[in-house]
Amino acid sequence: MTNGLLTVLVLAGTRAGTSDPMARAAGVSHKAILPVAGHPMIARVVDALAAHPRVGRIVVSIERPEILDGVLDHPVGVLPPAPGPSASVMEALSTLGTPLLVTTADHALLRPEWIDAFLASAGTQCDMAAAIAMAGDIARDAPGGRRTLIRLADGAFSGCNLFLFRTPAALGVVRLWQRIERQRKHPLRMARLLGPMVLLRYATGRLTRAALCARIGVLSHATVRLVPLPDGRAAVDIDKPADLAQAEAILSRAWTRTGARTGAESCASPM
Repeated sequence: MTNGLLTVLVLAGTRAGTSDPMARAAGVSHKAILPVAGHPMIARVVDALAAHPRVGRIVVSIERPEILDGVLDHPVGVLPPAPGPSASVMEALSTLGTPLLVTTADHALLRPEWIDAFLASAGTQCDMAAAIAMAGDIARDAPGGRRTLIRLADGAFSGCNLFLFRTPAALGVVRLWQRIERQRKHPLRMARLLGPMVLLRYATGRLTRAALCARIGVLSHATVRLVPLPDGRAAVDIDKPADLAQAEAILSRAWTRTGARTGAESCASPM
């Protein structure tokens, strides 16, 4: 944190040796610059971050910084990505320190007020916090989409691609994330990392968010919070064509509520 302002990392890299099918279909090199309602998705993310009064430095993790030339309206720093999201966050924490706010380039609907709600609810007592949206709020605010839900005893939720690594102890959470990521093709090994009692409680519908956070805390030696956001649209990111269609429909409805575009306004971003 510099002068009381947060540093933010935007994950925008592409896995080595892979090509995103949505980027290919749109004729662009990276999904990060995929147009969403006529505006590159990463530009939408950076615009929202730059509009927040607590955000200072914005850093983009991307392997080809030149693709951002002429795309962004705000200055950003650049870090080369490591292999995988967790390794990229680890490198950023080593370089940028804490507190570090992290989001992704495909979080095209990101709004400053969601960041406000997240930071306020995360508070000052945890080492790491992750934003989530509850299933009911997603159904209310972003109907028709298909989100991956984690179903716990106190409600189903989806992640919102917004994380706060508040203290150096949060590195323990990233190390745990890396261990889980390395076992992503081996579900039984992933399960063993969390422990049999957690799995039993999950399987029998008795695992709560607090219990899950407590277990992650034991494994990572850090205090962890899951922070529900009040707007279900915060769970919408763009991984597939249906997500893009949903995001553009949401943006269209939001713009309609602000009034019809006329004259010079027709060139403005809906966000």
